Amino acid sequence: MNKVGWAGKVIGGILGLLLSKFTLLGALIGVLIGHQFDKGLAAGGGADSRFGGFSSAARQKIFFESIFIAMGRLAKADGRVSEEEIQIARSIMHQWGLGPEDVRLAISLFNQGKDPNFPLDQQIQTFFRMCRGQPVLLRAFLEVLIEIPLIKGNVSAAEREFLWRVAAGLGFSRVEFAQLEAVLRAQRSFRRGGPAPVSEESALAEAYKALGVESSATDKEVKTAYRRLMNQHHPDKLASKGLPESMQEVAKEKTREIRAAYERIRDHRGGL
Repeated sequence: MNKVGWAGKVIGGILGLLLSKFTLLGALIGVLIGHQFDKGLAAGGGADSRFGGFSSAARQKIFFESIFIAMGRLAKADGRVSEEEIQIARSIMHQWGLGPEDVRLAISLFNQGKDPNFPLDQQIQTFFRMCRGQPVLLRAFLEVLIEIPLIKGNVSAAEREFLWRVAAGLGFSRVEFAQLEAVLRAQRSFRRGGPAPVSEESALAEAYKALGVESSATDKEVKTAYRRLMNQHHPDKLASKGLPESMQEVAKEKTREIRAAYERIRDHRGGL
C-alpha cells in the first residue's frame, strides 16, 4: 500500500462525492481530512510532538482503517447490508482511484467492520488517541459517517445508536451530535444540485439551521455563527493547516453553501 499518497486521495475523494450531485459520501470530509494529511501532516513523514508523537504515515493509516471499518459496521447496524450501502462503499473506492491493493484492503476493512465481534470501540479509541490534536479531523470523520444515512434519506434507530456510539468515542456529546446532524441536513439544501426548498419560508428555516442558530437569533448572533463556520471551513484557513491545493475547490464549495445560507438570512432581514 502506498505509504503517503493514498490517504488524501481517498479522503479528498470522499469529500468530492459529498459535494457532487451524486452526493455519495465524502466531499466535506475527505477534503478536510485529506488536506490535513497530504500537505501539512505528511511533510517529512516523521513523528510530530505537537500531535502526540505519531507520524503522519501512522495517522493516515489509522484514519484509512477506521473509516472503512466504521462504514462496514454502520452498514450492518440494522442487521443487513443493503446493495445501496455496498455501492456507496465501492463507488468511493472506484471513483477516487484506489489501486487494486488498496481496494482489497478497503473491502477487507469494510467486512471486518460488519463482524459484530470486531473490537470497534478499541479501534475508535486508537483513532481518537492518535488524532485528538486535530479536532477538524475528528469532526470530519463523524461528518462522513452521518452523511451516509442522510444520502439514503433518513437515519434509522439502529444507525443513530451506532453514530452516537462513535461520536461519544470521539469526544462529542449527544447534543453536539444532534446539532451537527441538523447543520449537515440543512447545508444540503444549499448544495449545487441539492433538493430545492418547497417555499421561501422553508428555505429561510433551512438557512438558520445551516448556520446552527434559531430564527430568533440577533443579527450579532447570526454574524458570529457565520464567521465561526467560515473560520472552520474556509480554504485559506485549511490551507494554513495543510490543505493541499488540489482540494481547494471542494473547500470553496463548502464555504459557498455557508455563504448562501447567510445571504438568505441577510436578504430577509434587509441587511446584517
